[in-house]
Amino acid sequence: MSQTYRKAGVNIAAGEVVVERIKRNVRSTFTKNVLADIGSFGAFYRASFPGIKEPVLVSSVDGVGTKLKIAFAMKRFDTVGQDLVNHCVNDIAVCGARPLYFMDYFAAGKLSPKVAENVISGFVKACKNNSCSIIGGETAEMPGIYRSNEFDIAGTIVGVVEKKKIIDGKRIKRGDVLIGLPSTGLHTNGYSLARKVLLPAIPLRKFYKELNSTLGDALLAVHRSYLSPIRLLHSRGIVKGMSHVTGGGIIGNTMRVIPKDLQIDVDWNSWDRPAIFSMIQRKGAVPEGDMRRTFNLGIGLIFIVSPRSVKEANYLLKRHNEKPVIIGEVVQG
Repeated sequence: MSQTYRKAGVNIAAGEVVVERIKRNVRSTFTKNVLADIGSFGAFYRASFPGIKEPVLVSSVDGVGTKLKIAFAMKRFDTVGQDLVNHCVNDIAVCGARPLYFMDYFAAGKLSPKVAENVISGFVKACKNNSCSIIGGETAEMPGIYRSNEFDIAGTIVGVVEKKKIIDGKRIKRGDVLIGLPSTGLHTNGYSLARKVLLPAIPLRKFYKELNSTLGDALLAVHRSYLSPIRLLHSRGIVKGMSHVTGGGIIGNTMRVIPKDLQIDVDWNSWDRPAIFSMIQRKGAVPEGDMRRTFNLGIGLIFIVSPRSVKEANYLLKRHNEKPVIIGEVVQG
């Protein structure tokens, strides 16, 4: 009996359908710096940075992790693409960079053009919100690696920053203040623990008063972009360091930008934790130490500023509809 690639589980035609369905949407993110259309072997982006004398390119790559399992269970695929873009954008924004372009990788056991289109539409929405372009990507169908109804996504972001305006934490001193901005939930970290604790005992589609939503919607809340408030404070020159709170929690991530002879003292009672974290801790009897190491606990971004800049930072953030909270300070190590 003859064999074909399709009989082996790979449908080339489905991949071609995906490309045709997303072309117009992806092109809507293009700027004049994008020099090649979709389908080229390489992605071309003109290195033109008006107003930047010493441009430094900043890049980051990431995925969404097991949050995808919640999307599969809910059969909802319009949010995880936004999660990925926003996560990548935040990672370079805390270095002072503004995003230029994004590239994605979408791999599935069996390619569904409709599902792929929904995910990529999320990429497009977030890229537009972050003023960056999607200039390339890869779609792969790999039966035997992924289940037929599951997929994985990864993304790479590239941005630029003026060399002298890189934010690296070197100016941080004892007494500097930590200002936190709220997260929208778990963002993209801690889902393996959350799933082990909550599922399948608690129905994803059931409405919970304490969450003011279904459990599934609470777990799929989009990982927000902090680009706007970051650029707001960065433009004023008052930020000494920033921390995007992902895996490792507040301490683990913030210490990445703290000079070696210093540490941070966090007041864990200075903000109200979103109910989803309380539910996870209660249902799983999760020790407080594990909660702090695993989750953002309601603080997704941290600014580190001098004491004299706190008033200005809070004023600017509140004026732009943010809800800053002082969560601690830098102390001697």
